[in-house]
Amino acid sequence: MTENPIDRAPERRVAFGEAAEQYDAARPGYPDELVADVLEFTGRRPRGVDALEVGAGTGKATLAFAARGVTLTCLEPDPRMAAVLARHCAGMPHVTVENVDFESWQAPDRRFALLLAGQAWHWVDPEVRWRRARELLVPGGAIALFWNDWLVADEALRHELRAVHHRHLQGLPPHSIVDAQPRESVMAPNSWVWEELQAQEDFTDVEHRLYHSRHTRTTAGIVDLLSSLSSYLILTEETRRAVLSDVSRTVDAHGGTLELATRTGLFLARATPA
Repeated sequence: MTENPIDRAPERRVAFGEAAEQYDAARPGYPDELVADVLEFTGRRPRGVDALEVGAGTGKATLAFAARGVTLTCLEPDPRMAAVLARHCAGMPHVTVENVDFESWQAPDRRFALLLAGQAWHWVDPEVRWRRARELLVPGGAIALFWNDWLVADEALRHELRAVHHRHLQGLPPHSIVDAQPRESVMAPNSWVWEELQAQEDFTDVEHRLYHSRHTRTTAGIVDLLSSLSSYLILTEETRRAVLSDVSRTVDAHGGTLELATRTGLFLARATPA
């Protein structure tokens, strides 16, 4: 019997730790231009930025900002992801890792110049996320929220991989690499992120920026990438093994590599005066 990954969506938030190492190895990072744009938006020198990162994962964004000298307090709710992040940040005294979720975190008696979240803000409770973000930012402090979409660039290979998924699943995952265009994406300026930010009285100067890049993955690399996605992690082991085995055979038949066309969407805003 085929399986529909969408049916188990509530489990997806807590699934990533099962594949922390694959996540770390296979997930593309974020463009250098995005990091520079975020820091420019803060209006501060990088070494003067005290930042809070929500849902830091294994450090895809953390390391890029830390390399610029930004002081970071990183919140990651999954202990397995947090362990990988802490390993990467060993020897970085300006980076602190806390194994806790944003909603229940006991904040210190200080406010931050920047709150950032890469590939994570949609997991934060919508009832509290904007209010808590404003409470933790200094007046004029910046919020930077960003996500990646990945699509298989080669059309013929994309169609074959789409057929693979249909053989094993009742429906494609909501964020599938085998779509011609993302069906569910936060990249567009009219997405829920834009609409919610525009509706917040506590934030102003809302901006949206889009970046394009390409990433090559081997057969093993694309399997690791899929293995790190929540919609695959929540599949039964039998279904997941069958899908990934079929994906491996298909990519191998195309030379053992594929190119991912990657879009990165960034949303920026400033906290209004208290």
